[in-house]
Amino acid sequence: MLKTRIITAIALVAAFLPALFLASNIVWAISMLLISVAALYEWANLIDLPKSVSIVYAAICAIFGAVLVSLLMQYGFHWLFYQSLLIFAVSLIFWILLVPVLLAKYFIARNKAVLMVIGFLMIMPLWLALIFAKGANPWLLLSLLATIWIADSAAYFAGKNFGKHKLAPSVSPGKTWEGVLGAFIGVTLFAAVLYGAGLVTHLAVFPLLWVVTALGVVGDLFESLIKRQFNKKDSGNILPGHGGILDRIDGLLPSLPIAVLAIYLFNYFQAVS
Repeated sequence: MLKTRIITAIALVAAFLPALFLASNIVWAISMLLISVAALYEWANLIDLPKSVSIVYAAICAIFGAVLVSLLMQYGFHWLFYQSLLIFAVSLIFWILLVPVLLAKYFIARNKAVLMVIGFLMIMPLWLALIFAKGANPWLLLSLLATIWIADSAAYFAGKNFGKHKLAPSVSPGKTWEGVLGAFIGVTLFAAVLYGAGLVTHLAVFPLLWVVTALGVVGDLFESLIKRQFNKKDSGNILPGHGGILDRIDGLLPSLPIAVLAIYLFNYFQAVS
């Protein structure tokens, strides 16, 4: 299993990095849309939608995305970004105000229509954030993604070696507070390297990456809650050794859109102050 996980991870990185730095914004947007639609289809299967409904659901979201790509081509990157700020704000409210309540109460709606809307609110803002972060600076996107990867690895190491106090035993029994602490330590060291090397020139990088880390934990727990509610082990099996797409991006679902919004607001207030 470990060998399979490593091979899959290497293959993903080998495909992802050239696309990140060499693909045009339009090609990148289309590529990420295809992955996002596949993730939405996984979500539909995860919540036990009938296959015909799952196909229609994914198709409608694909059409919506295609319309946005056409608008991106017609009106440009900045126009679409400003139109998407409302979506990012809704994503912020969803992840900061609603999801913690659902986790605390160990509750999720059973209404399929509500769950379909939740899937859209989870995945489409991430797709837009992937477009805008890459369009602003591929290194920015890579740094934000690396934050989640480092947090996951540090949490796994700390939890396996020092974990004693369960974080949310009813939602995800394997996660511990020691793992969360390990994630924050790992990300803090990463932020220190970025700042010390002069790659980032503002100390705001520390709270930004801490927020990204905390949101990554929330995203991971929320997907675990959904899987427990519907008695699923993984969101899919498209990635050998890793499960489904959602299993790989759950930490990014809240963290990347909110990070993009936070960076925009920080730069905006810096400019007007």
